[in-house]
Amino acid sequence: MTKTDPQLEKSPTSSRTFTRREMLKTAGVGGIGVLIGASGFGGLLSITENKASGSKPDNIIPFYGKHQSGITTKPQDHIYFAALDVTATDKTALIQLFKDWTKAAALMTEGKPVGELSSNGLLPPKDTGEAAGLSPSQLTITFGVGPSLFVKDGVDRFGLKGKQPKELVDLPKFPLDALQEEWSGGDLCIQACADDPQVVFHAVRNLIRIARGKAILRWAQPGFQRTKQADPKERTPRNLFGFKDGTVNPDVNNEKVMNEQVWVQPGDGPNWLAGGSYLVVRRIQMFIEVWDRTHLQEQENTFGRYRDNGAPLGQKNEFDSPDFSQKNKNGEYVIPADSHMRVAHGDGTQQILRRGYSYSNGMDGKTGNFDAGLLFICFQRKPSNQFIPIQQRLAKMDKLNEYISHRGSAIFACLPGTKPGGFIGETLFT
Repeated sequence: MTKTDPQLEKSPTSSRTFTRREMLKTAGVGGIGVLIGASGFGGLLSITENKASGSKPDNIIPFYGKHQSGITTKPQDHIYFAALDVTATDKTALIQLFKDWTKAAALMTEGKPVGELSSNGLLPPKDTGEAAGLSPSQLTITFGVGPSLFVKDGVDRFGLKGKQPKELVDLPKFPLDALQEEWSGGDLCIQACADDPQVVFHAVRNLIRIARGKAILRWAQPGFQRTKQADPKERTPRNLFGFKDGTVNPDVNNEKVMNEQVWVQPGDGPNWLAGGSYLVVRRIQMFIEVWDRTHLQEQENTFGRYRDNGAPLGQKNEFDSPDFSQKNKNGEYVIPADSHMRVAHGDGTQQILRRGYSYSNGMDGKTGNFDAGLLFICFQRKPSNQFIPIQQRLAKMDKLNEYISHRGSAIFACLPGTKPGGFIGETLFT
């Protein structure tokens, strides 16, 4: 700072006046947080968080922008995904929630608390505090709205029925789905991703706390992948079956491709969603114990790839193009007709931007086995032309279905980005 902040000069609990120089002598720049914690300088918290976190620009992903972050952003190590039901009945209260969320999200992505600590120690702090002193860890927070926000049980809840896009409808029931209500649906969603699990939990916890009286938690699922520390080369992550997951994705650095495959365009539907995207989330339980008893060749035939390096069967490298016409000496396809990769690929015209994470919720109380699997997340411009036909094929003939079960499902419209002074969802409500 270049000038003295009056809040730094006088403690609300003492008549003693401190100059900036005296404070720095007492604690040192890196130790100001310790001084504040001991003396109760509530008004200093937002400043000291920046000092304590040691934030660097590469630890901060801007919240504001044309598109929401967390979609084409390089996947971070951890996710906390939450779906909420709106309890407010007044449109004004809903708008205020989005305004409050926008302000809080912008602060947290910079490593700052959601509000200054009150000088009244008998009041709860505005921020829950578990991320104090931690870096932003490339935190991104992405918001979406579900079909039930517009119409629920035939009721136009907030006068938004006329703005509901045709693409924003509940996904069809696919063959073999075993969906559970406690893992499905939602009026709103929050996707928080960061390179630290405590940072992502802190973000979702504080947003849900801010929503108190307006929305309640419906379901939530944390997830993970290998960390950047464990794999400095940041190769394609592996799922809990040991295979690389996410090899085939559209190029997020190609604006033309993103406009074709991911970003909703003007004229696709109501223009309030232009610049946004559709998010599909599926909670897929993996039958790990069954998989672990399956021999390697069968595992590779199931995926259509080699486990070791992720290459398509018959090829040498992970990113080699698959040869679906290649046959072995017995006249069988080298990449089996029912392999996951072949069925998902189809004719190659449908693409989705996958952003999945593994999850582990301890033990399945019904079976005594692991409750673990894949939190499948994908973004696309038109689910009816992208995810839905892909999943319809997979549900019918994917050999991987022997080892997995879809337990949760939801679809959301991820809102366009916003700029300072605006708020997420502004285009929907104006």
